[in-house]
Amino acid sequence: MNTAGEMGAPGDEDIAANTMMETDLNSVDKNKQDRDDNMSSIEPVKIDILWGIVLFFVVGHLSAIYGLYLAFTSTKLLTILFGLSSWILSGLGVTAGLHRLWSHKSYKAKWPLRFILMLMSTMAFEVNHIYEWCMDHRIHHKYTDTNSDPHNAKRGFFFSHVGWLVVRRHPDYYDKCLKIDMSDLKKDSIVMFQKTFYVPLLLLFCFFLPTIIPVYFWNETYVNAFFTTMLRYIFTLNMTWLVNSAAHIWGQRPYDASINPSENLSVSLGALGEGWHNYHHVFPWDYKAAELGNYRANLTTAFIDFFSLIGWAYDMKTVSNDMILKRANRTGDGSHPNGDGIWGWDDSNISIEDRNLTTVVNKKDD
Repeated sequence: MNTAGEMGAPGDEDIAANTMMETDLNSVDKNKQDRDDNMSSIEPVKIDILWGIVLFFVVGHLSAIYGLYLAFTSTKLLTILFGLSSWILSGLGVTAGLHRLWSHKSYKAKWPLRFILMLMSTMAFEVNHIYEWCMDHRIHHKYTDTNSDPHNAKRGFFFSHVGWLVVRRHPDYYDKCLKIDMSDLKKDSIVMFQKTFYVPLLLLFCFFLPTIIPVYFWNETYVNAFFTTMLRYIFTLNMTWLVNSAAHIWGQRPYDASINPSENLSVSLGALGEGWHNYHHVFPWDYKAAELGNYRANLTTAFIDFFSLIGWAYDMKTVSNDMILKRANRTGDGSHPNGDGIWGWDDSNISIEDRNLTTVVNKKDD
C-alpha cells in the first residue's frame, strides 16, 4: 500500500489541491504500472493448508455458534452487554489502532492512547501482532489484488475472507516483506513490547479477563462467560475479514473504477467505519477512511475525534473536497454524489436549465 507519510513543507497543501490526488498524474500511472508488474506468474498457486489453524477456526466458530445459542437461553443480559462492549473496544483497537494509526500513519497518538490501542487490539487477537498485521496491510495496499497481496480478492471470496490465513503465503508475498518499509514500527516501543509478549498478552486480554470478569462481578457461569467471549471474538474477526472480502467485491466505486475495493455500507456498520473501501484505497492516509457518512457509519472517526479533543490524537490527515471531486470525476464510476448541495426547490444554486426541465404536477397559480 502507499503508506501515509508525514506532512510536507509549507505550500505542499496548495500543490496537492491542484492535483487529482496525492501526487501528479505521472506518479499515479507509475504506481498502477508497479502493481501490474508485480502480478507475478500465472502458474497455479500451490495450496499448502495449515491444519492447526484450520482446527482453531473450526473450533472457534462452533464455540461462537454455541455462545449465540446460550445468549438466547441462559446468558445474563449484563454478560451480553459486556460482550457487545468488548466487541466495540476490540474492534476499535483494530480500526483506530492497527489500521489507521499504525498501518497508515493517518494520525499521530501520544503514548497513553497508543498503549490503550495496543491493549484493545490485543483483545481482538487478529492472529498477528501489531507489527506483522501492519506489514501485511501495507503490502496489501501497495500490491492490491496481486499475488503479493496476502488476501488477494481475485482468488475468490473465501480466500480473501479467511482462506488466506489457513494456507501458506504466495512466494511473492515473502519477497515484498523484505521490501516494505517498517522502520517506523521498529522504533515504536509499545509495538515492540506487544510483539515480545504477544502470547501471554493475548491470552490475558482476549480470553481470560473477558471470561473471568462476568463470573467475578455478577456471578455469571463460567460456561456462559467463556462462550460469550468466543462469540465476541469470532464476530470481531469476521467483521474485519469482510473488509478484505465483501468490500473488495460488492459496492460502488465512485473514486476509482479500475480497482476492486468498493463502498459498502453494511461492512462499514459491522467494521465500525472501515467499509468505505474505494475511498480508502485511493486516499489511504485520510484518518477518516471515508468522505461521506457520519459517526453512525464510522464510529472509528468519532473515537479519534474524541481523543483529538483531549490532545491525545493529533496531526490527523484528511483530503480536500476539491481533490476528491477531481479524482472522482477523472477515474470514478460516476456514482459520486458531487451535486451542488441544494436544499430544495427555492435554493439559489438550482440552475435555470434544471428548473425548466422540472415537471410540476397539478400546478396552480398562487
